Amino acid sequence: MRNYRETQRNPAKHLPSIVMVGLLHLLVGYALVTGLARKVVEVIKAPIETKIIEEIKKPIEDTPPPPPPKLAAPPPPFIPPPEVNIQVPVQAQQAPTITTVTTQKPPPGPPPKAAPRPAPPAPPGPVVRKNVKPIGDIVRPVFPRQAIRDGIQTGNVVAHLVIRPDGSVAEVRIIRATPPRIFDREVIRALSQWHFAPEPVGFIGEVDIDFKLTD
Repeated sequence: MRNYRETQRNPAKHLPSIVMVGLLHLLVGYALVTGLARKVVEVIKAPIETKIIEEIKKPIEDTPPPPPPKLAAPPPPFIPPPEVNIQVPVQAQQAPTITTVTTQKPPPGPPPKAAPRPAPPAPPGPVVRKNVKPIGDIVRPVFPRQAIRDGIQTGNVVAHLVIRPDGSVAEVRIIRATPPRIFDREVIRALSQWHFAPEPVGFIGEVDIDFKLTD
């Protein structure tokens, strides 16, 4: 407690406060001498301009009001139709009519055709005489040179001769040939010159000729 009092009585502690107060008095005295305080008062008394800033409002667009809702017209009231009594005349029952329908038979068709008669059997062909022998000089077929060039050494031909009643040969028909078409021309050439004994009726004769190449 004693120390606190001694510290409060110490003039060095209050020295800054005293200095501040002295400076303040000097500043006020200087302001009074130079007229600075008057200028401050005039500035304070000058009118203060005030501006009022109005809030800019967005223009409201004129929108047409919505159309009123369409109301359906109420249906017309139901008026029942007037009752009308119609008397239907009673018709007398007529007796049923009976109609007879006559069916006509179709006219008879043409009579059935008779089946055609079978054709008469063909007359049997002439009998072929085998191994017929000519008369007079016999012309024999020659071994063809073409067969020799082709290396063919043997062959066989069966021919039919159509003989006239006077014994001459009317036609030579090749029935079978081995090998084919090699000896046909030579056989027809030789047999067409044969002659046979005359007969009242001509006939067909068969001739079998063998070919063999000899040195």
